[in-house]
Amino acid sequence: MKENQKYAEVLSRTVGLHTSPVGVQFVETSTAQIAERDYRFCQAVMQARKGHNITVTKDHITCPAAAAAMGFKPLPPNLQDGSMLCGYGIFKEKSAGMHVMNTMPRLELGRYTAVEIKPLDAFDSCPDVVIIEDEPEKLMWIALAYLNENGGRLEFSTSILQAVCVDSAVLPFLTQKINMSFGCYGCRDATDAQTNEALLGFPGSKLPVVTANLEYLQNQAIPRSRAKNVYQAFVNRKA
Repeated sequence: MKENQKYAEVLSRTVGLHTSPVGVQFVETSTAQIAERDYRFCQAVMQARKGHNITVTKDHITCPAAAAAMGFKPLPPNLQDGSMLCGYGIFKEKSAGMHVMNTMPRLELGRYTAVEIKPLDAFDSCPDVVIIEDEPEKLMWIALAYLNENGGRLEFSTSILQAVCVDSAVLPFLTQKINMSFGCYGCRDATDAQTNEALLGFPGSKLPVVTANLEYLQNQAIPRSRAKNVYQAFVNRKA
């Protein structure tokens, strides 16, 4: 079994993921087959969760905000000034929308020509980022497995916009740290994301430690917490 197949199997088995963990690779010069159709970045991740291999470029990405996040194209003026966000009813004031877009993390313009988005087990080498979309309780255990390396506290960043492309892919790549997101207007409108699902992204280099710690948590903490014995004792005790 290839390493990434092993990692994907551990991630899925220990917490019970509904779909595949997704790997993301930012490519300076790509020789991969380009997508036969255009995608939003979040739609490419949605397809990868279901087993598809997608490569997007500046000519095959339909979301202008994601195209800017990947460094494929400059941000359009109507997004830059917040007017599009007001038009969608996301922000009341253009100034708030503009501030969000001005502080949005992005990759360097023109640095990468493509992004490969595939199920984790389809990668022969370590991807730049791993994205998992599922119920928050399952993401909680993965975040705890990540935290098991050094302890401390985790800090997450989101603007409730660009939850897949920025929060779950670009930020973990740039910071080399885990990040979690509630989702956003765009990904919930454009994909089959469920109301009870959230997102998590972490650097692919952390796969060995995350999966090893998930195996440790599965030995006791995960099944014990899910059994809800303390809750059952509470509801069953005499008043």
